[in-house]
Amino acid sequence: MRSNQLGNIIGLIVAAVILGVFVWRLPINGWGSLLWFGAMVGMGIIRVPHERQSKTVETASSKQDNIENVLLFGVSLGSAILPALQLLTGWLSFANYSVPSFWPFLGLLFALPGLWLFRRSHVDLGENWSVTLEIRSEHGLVTNGVYNKIRHPMYSAIFLLYAGQAIFIHNWIAGLSGLFAFGLMYIVRTPIEEAMMKEQFGQAYDDYCIRTGRLVPKMGS
Repeated sequence: MRSNQLGNIIGLIVAAVILGVFVWRLPINGWGSLLWFGAMVGMGIIRVPHERQSKTVETASSKQDNIENVLLFGVSLGSAILPALQLLTGWLSFANYSVPSFWPFLGLLFALPGLWLFRRSHVDLGENWSVTLEIRSEHGLVTNGVYNKIRHPMYSAIFLLYAGQAIFIHNWIAGLSGLFAFGLMYIVRTPIEEAMMKEQFGQAYDDYCIRTGRLVPKMGS
C-alpha cells in the first residue's frame, strides 16, 4: 500500500472518530460544532489537490523563514487545534457563552461564500499557488477571475470562514482564535507578499494595485 493511500485511510479514520465524538457531545456543543467540522473538511477537500500540485512546481524564490513558520503554526492552532480540543473535551468551557439555538446557522452566511471563494481562488491561481511566500519559476501575474477586482481573495475567503468559526463555536477563546491568528498573519505577511510581487512584476503590479482592493473591490473600480 502506498504511503499516500495509508495516509488517506488514517485521515478518514481520525475524521470519523472526531465526528463521532462531536455527535456525542452535540447537546453540549450545539449544532455549530458540526457546521464548523463541515467547513474545515470542506477547506481540506479544496486545498489538498493544490498542495500536491504545488510540490511538483519549481520554486524560483521564497520568503519562508522562522517568522512565517510561527505565523503558519499560529493559524493552525487558532483555526483547528484549539477549536477541536474545546469541542472534543470542553477544556475551555470556562469561556463559553450562551446563544439562541438558531445562532450557529448564521455562521453559514459567512462559511458558504467563504468556501466558494476559497475554491475559486485556488482554481484561478493554478500552479502559482503555494502555502508559503514563494515565487514560482514560471510565475505569472494572475488578474483574471476573482483576482480581477481583489488582490487577495483567498485571504478574504479565510476571513469569512474564520468569522463563521466565531459564530459556530460559542466560546470566546476557541471561537475567536482563528480570526485573531489569521488577522495577525495577514498584517505581517501581506506587505512582504506585495513587495515580492512588485519586485517580480514591476509596473504591471503597481497598475494592478491601483485598480484593485486587497480584500474587497475598490469603490468605483
